[in-house]
Amino acid sequence: MNLDLLDEDREEARIKAEAVKRRVERQYNSKVRPRHFQVADLVMRKAHPYELENKLSPKGNGSYSLETLEGGPIPRTWNAANLKFYFSQRL
Repeated sequence: MNLDLLDEDREEARIKAEAVKRRVERQYNSKVRPRHFQVADLVMRKAHPYELENKLSPKGNGSYSLETLEGGPIPRTWNAANLKFYFSQRL
């Protein structure tokens, strides 16, 4: 009898797991502020103790390759969550 109910229990567990996943996603997305940068925007980046490109480096949507004002590349890509718009005051 337990084997007959096994498929139903698995389906119920899958449905509950999907509901939890959607609740977590909705909670996370309610606090995220999307940021979009254009080419030539000045940004400040968070300082990290390491500047290496590794398997945890951001890739895809929301990641940006930066360069200095002189045009030199800054190592690795940066996630938009680590960047803020920079507004310089011109005298």
